[in-house]
Amino acid sequence: MKKLLLAVVLLVVTITNAQKGSILLGGNVGFTSEKIGDAKSTSFEFSPKIGYQFTDNWTAGIEGSIANLKVAGFDKTEASRIGAFVRYSMPISETFAFYTDLGAGYQSTSLNNAKGMYVSLTPALFINMKRGFGLNFSIGGINYDNLDGKNDPRQERVGFDFGKTFNIGISKNFGL
Repeated sequence: MKKLLLAVVLLVVTITNAQKGSILLGGNVGFTSEKIGDAKSTSFEFSPKIGYQFTDNWTAGIEGSIANLKVAGFDKTEASRIGAFVRYSMPISETFAFYTDLGAGYQSTSLNNAKGMYVSLTPALFINMKRGFGLNFSIGGINYDNLDGKNDPRQERVGFDFGKTFNIGISKNFGL
């Protein structure tokens, strides 16, 4: 089911110049593989978004994330997020636009059945490709999250990771 959803989103998701009264559909897909000595870990993440653009610059909507982490010798860990976001977009030219997303919501992980909240602020660049197809690029942001699980102390993290991460996504504004 997850693979089918991913295929549908990748086929549908493209972008046009943002217009008032349009629907934004987009997201990111990520994969990581790491090997240190004999220890190997892999992770996969899918993060879709859907929103309504109520002015030429402002969009509000919902966002989600599904992630799997597998570390050799340990059980697979699954994590999910669901929340809301607000986006402010500023066109630079017909091809480029700068935007910032502020997102917040609920998160959970299968590791000790931990649950908590998250908040993130992510600036990004949008490149309008052709016939509405566009790419989103970000190099990190500011984030806070907490998790509280069974038999574990509460975890709180604050991250400032500009330049430490690189994300590519695609999105589309569908006019109404």
